[in-house]
Amino acid sequence: MAHIRILGTGGTIASTQTADGGAIAAESAATLAERLTGRHETSTRELLTLGSYLLDLGHLRLISRGIEDAAREPGVDGIVITHGTDTVEETAFLADLCHEARVPVVFTGAQRTADSLSADGPANLAQAIEFAATPALAQAGALIAFGGLARTARGARKADTLAPDPFRGGVPVAHLIGDRVQVDALPARAPRFALPGEGFAARRVDLIPTGPGIGPDLMRAALGLGAEAIVLIASGTGNAGPGFVDAVAEAVRGGVPVILGTRTPWGPVVPVYGNGGGVDLVAAGAIAAGDLNPYQARLLAAVLLGETGTPVEFAERFVAYRDTAATG
Repeated sequence: MAHIRILGTGGTIASTQTADGGAIAAESAATLAERLTGRHETSTRELLTLGSYLLDLGHLRLISRGIEDAAREPGVDGIVITHGTDTVEETAFLADLCHEARVPVVFTGAQRTADSLSADGPANLAQAIEFAATPALAQAGALIAFGGLARTARGARKADTLAPDPFRGGVPVAHLIGDRVQVDALPARAPRFALPGEGFAARRVDLIPTGPGIGPDLMRAALGLGAEAIVLIASGTGNAGPGFVDAVAEAVRGGVPVILGTRTPWGPVVPVYGNGGGVDLVAAGAIAAGDLNPYQARLLAAVLLGETGTPVEFAERFVAYRDTAATG
């Protein structure tokens, strides 16, 4: 029997319908844990009670701090974080960047509210506890578990708004066979980062979309408003329309890193095209995001801003992390 610490942050798993028809996070982790009938001992701590669409970088840091505190508690064998599905891929990724391999760390949640006739939260929570009670998964980094499958936070994305298991990507590391955890892969992990300081909450890394007829005006506006780094949500293998090459060069000359991501759900950024495409954007100073999706690239950039002193050091450390393959 393992002792699993459950950290509550809200989300659909903790939400109930209100009189006006809108669901609101209201239930505590303790309430969720009361319904468990599993073989493991649990204890709870409430960090937040919010829908994950309301979170900011300060909240993400608070959750990562809560994980680190719980991992140091005597007798804790694993940690489960209940979280909304909208932005769990970002919170879990930050935890993965900063978490040392002491105990398993598993995020889970629900697609249906706690008062739904077919609530999926209880089963997801019970299964996440089984993953968190598996010592080998301490080496896998922060995980996201839904529907009996645990996958790495790195590379995971919410890919369906309503499906019972809405996540795709990442490396599937374990699955449940009845009540038994089958470990399938332990992915390589890049060196850990220090947990960001309180200034992390104020970091400004802006996401800029590209597409037909979209010019770099929003990018220049973001720079004028104080963006410390920019992530371009480019098309295909990492391409953007007219004007972006010049805008990237201006940003980089001003000491603002630019990350070249893609709006394509799967596949890496691999510069192929000239005439203002990815080859020219990288030549202008953009850093290709590789297999990191724009939202996770944004979190990595925000962490690096607090750890690096120059744009050159920023680029070197971003690339070093990017090129550490998350494969089994």
